[in-house]
Amino acid sequence: MSKTNYQDFQGFCKIICNFHCLLVLFYYFKISKTMYKTKKILPVVKASSLIRLNKFIADNGYSSRRKADELISDGHVKVNGKTITELGYKINVSDFVTIDGDPLKTKKFFTYILLNKPKDCITTTSDERDRKTVIDIIKTSSRVYPVGRLDRNTTGALLLTNDGELANRLTHPKYEIEKVYNITLDKPINRDDALKISRGLKLEEYDTSPCEVTIFPEDKFKVSVALREGKNREVRNMFESLGYKVKSLDRKGFCFLSTKGLSRGEYRKLTRDEVSALKKLVGL
Repeated sequence: MSKTNYQDFQGFCKIICNFHCLLVLFYYFKISKTMYKTKKILPVVKASSLIRLNKFIADNGYSSRRKADELISDGHVKVNGKTITELGYKINVSDFVTIDGDPLKTKKFFTYILLNKPKDCITTTSDERDRKTVIDIIKTSSRVYPVGRLDRNTTGALLLTNDGELANRLTHPKYEIEKVYNITLDKPINRDDALKISRGLKLEEYDTSPCEVTIFPEDKFKVSVALREGKNREVRNMFESLGYKVKSLDRKGFCFLSTKGLSRGEYRKLTRDEVSALKKLVGL
């Protein structure tokens, strides 16, 4: 082979080699582009954006957290079509939640109502025995529920709201929200017994914490008690354990809220300043 022919052959080989490289690069980028298009990129959900399911239900005004837990454990709640029975289950706020098949409506505005609860009235949203409830008294389009409980024959200050987070904190022992009760007894109270109650008692069901006890000087049958806890039938149990019968029990104040100006069965909406003050007390 002559020198000229050899150089021409080398040039031809270089052309073939370069063409082959270009062909390989072409197919590489074509495949990569196809993979990029078909690759499913899942959104990253940060842990901080998740919320407990019971809190989500309460925050949207459907029920209290405790009732939400009951709904969840009983299989009434679905998230994105899947029934959830696990307590403590966390969801994203964008998830689709249904309760008994009905979509959970999100609340943008909260309602806060103070009721002077009358006797013969159940502190619940409904009653299977068809007894009168506090919800039967309130005329509002908002789905509110009671913050804490008062016995059927206990009267006085009761807060109702659809603000689940505030309701949860106001009833949590950590925040020690004060409740003031006026009690009428079947006999004059002994000062020693009043002192025992103020220091705390050991009852069969539980121990009570220290509280403030005031005897009305003009009427020894009447006593005022300020508690910072809310155990079941606590006031009645304290006095009954010492041989007294509670003839009437009226909660005059819940935190700084008072029934002053409200007759039995009357209610009013809280002012903006009152709502702000309540939230401030519990760190909201």
